[in-house]
Amino acid sequence: MNDVLSSLQKVLNERKLASPDTSYVAKLHSKGLNKILEKVGEEATETIIAAKDVQSSDDKSDLVYETADLWFHTIVMLNNLDLDVDDVLKELERRFDLSGLEEKANRTK
Repeated sequence: MNDVLSSLQKVLNERKLASPDTSYVAKLHSKGLNKILEKVGEEATETIIAAKDVQSSDDKSDLVYETADLWFHTIVMLNNLDLDVDDVLKELERRFDLSGLEEKANRTK
């Protein structure tokens, strides 16, 4: 796992157990999965808008910022469901030698 992702996963595991009064992550967990999913959806929308905005500007910093927010909240979602970044990385690794078309065709079987 990437060192940044590994470190983030460790922090999220710790903060999941913290007080909601002192931790944004703990606060999200205390509000439940639906609130976390709402944040993922919000961040996905903001990422899409930022990507569209890149077409009319050379500045990609907002897209990077919003993508980081999306990744962060997606990892919080995984954490809430007792999954982590490594689970997703293993799935990506499994797909590495598959063509995208082959992988998609296998999903319908």
